Amino acid sequence: MRGLCVEKGESIMTETSRILPSLARTILPAILLLSLAAARGSAQADTGGSRPQEPRRGQYSIKPFRVIGNVYSVGLSNNTSYLITTPQGHFLIDPTLEQAVPDIRKNIEQLGFNVKDIKIILPTHAHSDHVGGLAEFKELTGAKVMIMAADAETVADGGKGETRDGKPQWKPVAVDHPLHDGEKVDLGGVTMVAHLTAGHTKGCTSWSTVAEENGRKYNVVFVCSIRMTGVPLIGNTKYPNVADDHANGLKTLKSLPVDVWLVSHSYMFGMDEKIKRMGSGPNPFIDPDGYRAYLAENEKALQDQLQQERAGGPPFAGRIPPPGVCPEDGRTCYGAGR
Repeated sequence: MRGLCVEKGESIMTETSRILPSLARTILPAILLLSLAAARGSAQADTGGSRPQEPRRGQYSIKPFRVIGNVYSVGLSNNTSYLITTPQGHFLIDPTLEQAVPDIRKNIEQLGFNVKDIKIILPTHAHSDHVGGLAEFKELTGAKVMIMAADAETVADGGKGETRDGKPQWKPVAVDHPLHDGEKVDLGGVTMVAHLTAGHTKGCTSWSTVAEENGRKYNVVFVCSIRMTGVPLIGNTKYPNVADDHANGLKTLKSLPVDVWLVSHSYMFGMDEKIKRMGSGPNPFIDPDGYRAYLAENEKALQDQLQQERAGGPPFAGRIPPPGVCPEDGRTCYGAGR
């Protein structure tokens, strides 16, 4: 019996000595990993308990400024908005996003003007990032809304006719006066001329006026976006003449006398760079050469796209600059616009 017990004991000890190193190799690394994780968790708790967040990206309110004469920028870092002042009230071009109304109002008041003195609102076109704030601004000011007749119905139905599900994209707004190409709108000695530059939308409205500064007169053009939107130019049953509209819009814009040109999106006319150059020489917004280059670039893009589609290629897929980083100073960070 004793021999048998010793033999079994030796067998157990031998088996134990074989298993323990294997368990040590398996368990010890796991224990080490758990210890490291606990240490990291403790360190995060000591520093606030979260990893650094990615910066917020989008657009935001920027400091309002006088562009030239009676023309002021009161908009966002991407979607622009312009105040044209007169002794008898003011024009507002593009109230931008619904959420941004408080910021646009603040910008106007920061310049020393009263929003209730706005008499006429001129949206450039029926997209939500340009007319989203229209209903609230109309209610706030009692101003008349004027836009090209071809976009008036879209503004009035909240853009639901442009969506697949038929849901409005913004609060519907009755247009007080549907405009026609070449129509003039007068207020307080200032004349704004409406130009149909369709393509981006069917009623895309560009505006021209004359501003005075230091005894000189300058031709100012507010360009409705002429960028192609990604819809087919050929065989488009919903907008059959979209290619012709783009071409005619460019032709109209080329015919206008221009000293200062502004667009419904800041990146389209290099607004950031021009702001940086303000005060260090001639007014950087006086830029007729830049205007001609801008039109030539868009005309080439249109012809290239038509050629591509005739060869069976896809619709326009031009790149929009990525949204900028929103400042961490309390300003609201909005969607990027289009």
